[in-house]
Amino acid sequence: MAFDAGMLAAAIDEIRRESSGARVEKVYQPEKDEIIIQIRSLVGGRRILINAGSNNPRIGYTRASRENPQNPPMFCMLLRKHLQGAKLISVEQAGFERVAILGFETRDEMGFECKKYLIAEIMGKYSNLIFADGQPESGTMKVVSSLKLVDFSTSALRQILPGMTYELPPKQDKLNPMDVSRREFEEVYGRAAEDKPCDRFICENFLGIASSTAREIVFRATRHTDTPKKYCIYSDLEREFFAFVDTVKNRTFEPSMVYENSLPVEYCFMTLTHYTGLEVRSFESVSELLDLYFETRDRERRVHQRAGDILKLLTNAETRILKKLDLQRNELKKCEMGAEYKKYGDLITANMFALEKGMKQAVLTDYEDWHEDGSYGSCIIELDERLTPAANAQRFYKRYNKSKTAKVELAHQIELGESELEYIYTVFDALSRAENPTDLAEIRDELYRSGYASKMKISTSSKKSVAPSYAVYKTVGGYRVLCGKNNIQNEYITHTVASKGDYWFHVKNMPGSHVVMVCDGMPEPSEKDFTQAAEIAAFCSKASGANIAVDYTLAKNVKKPPRSKPGFVIYHTNWTAYVSPDPDKISAMREK
Repeated sequence: MAFDAGMLAAAIDEIRRESSGARVEKVYQPEKDEIIIQIRSLVGGRRILINAGSNNPRIGYTRASRENPQNPPMFCMLLRKHLQGAKLISVEQAGFERVAILGFETRDEMGFECKKYLIAEIMGKYSNLIFADGQPESGTMKVVSSLKLVDFSTSALRQILPGMTYELPPKQDKLNPMDVSRREFEEVYGRAAEDKPCDRFICENFLGIASSTAREIVFRATRHTDTPKKYCIYSDLEREFFAFVDTVKNRTFEPSMVYENSLPVEYCFMTLTHYTGLEVRSFESVSELLDLYFETRDRERRVHQRAGDILKLLTNAETRILKKLDLQRNELKKCEMGAEYKKYGDLITANMFALEKGMKQAVLTDYEDWHEDGSYGSCIIELDERLTPAANAQRFYKRYNKSKTAKVELAHQIELGESELEYIYTVFDALSRAENPTDLAEIRDELYRSGYASKMKISTSSKKSVAPSYAVYKTVGGYRVLCGKNNIQNEYITHTVASKGDYWFHVKNMPGSHVVMVCDGMPEPSEKDFTQAAEIAAFCSKASGANIAVDYTLAKNVKKPPRSKPGFVIYHTNWTAYVSPDPDKISAMREK
């Protein structure tokens, strides 16, 4: 789903209604293509997110937490200089384009009142955020700076550089659906080919309408999404098209999202009815919908971009360990021949009188192979013709002794390899739940401490270490539940934060987070509290599905073996609960 002009209109309407006259408290730039403006009005504080990236450009309120860089980028510092303390006086959409203009009233360096503008162009890979001053009504806005500077080498049609007059993006050869009359609509419809699908007809002729919105209009008119013009009743299509126009003009938006297997797959500013068989949820707030849709995907994208070196290291380590284990297991199978080597040595020794140097092969009676008729089987033994019979016997005895030693050592090495592989999988699991650069830095520090830093480019800070951050939830009974997102955090909450009387949870026999329910002198938690803590442990793990086994015990029963990997613990006294976590309920319990 593209963030089309209709969705922009819904987001702007929400900001205009709730933040008109609000003051700017702070400006943040957590990502290179994302700005967050913290504002405060009579209804309280809100944060406006403007994303000008090529993947998920959008504008709207956000409640999602972001970790800001230690040194703010230059564009962020510029906005702070001009907008901190400014009043938001207008939020407008340029026609039915995907361009939002936020107007601020502030004072210049001399103390005189002036107006500044943030122009958010939400146009896919051409998205941009431009800071300008002047008067938009007279078309004299001057570009002060922009998130992405566009010079002649980038675009010959339209440049965005400081000091230049701001111009709207070039107009497309399409009609503005907010201004089109029914007669004009009929004329355009009449020129369309009979075989053209009606959804393509709408997208190709009218500005700012995404394909999913066009399909919804056609579905409401014809009960199909790809109906050709020749099978469409014109009056029905006209009715639904202008119903869509009235929705935008009258601001009667009905934000909705389509779910497939509990995952959001599509969203729109009006109710989507053409996704038959899938769950469709309605939202009161456009921003709530956008936050829910983009947050998980954005977080995964950011983590993968910043964690490329960690992923490469872990993947190479996994491949190396699996290959090594495969070779060791094959060698261990060969060690099972040890008993045969001893048998060959014994047979050669017993038949020494019948053998002589220079023989390549000996066929000897195998007294262990007794048949029911009283006879014995024979055994063919390959000899080294350069050695005497006694030396050949010693050669097999040496192989026997070597296989005994190798069998013990290989079993030990395989155990170590399997333990290392299990640890690598715990780091993979932690990486999948990393939420910010601090989590990634902790994973890098963990790998450094575990001896992997020499295999990756990693910068170890000489600054004084700070306490690891971790996720915090609250149960229905008011108990705080601490959840580690990586092995560093797991060790910290289990062995430093947790008291003896707190309860410790972990998914059974799988990688996952350490979870601690803090009792802190409170009465014994209820059954519901235990269930919710176990659900958090199951959700923050590699396990999936229903009836997930979760072990829990008092924190005093959890011990860390000496010289073990980070996050590794042992416990012998525990109970086991079987739970089926609900992601929405767990997200609602989270405090930070």
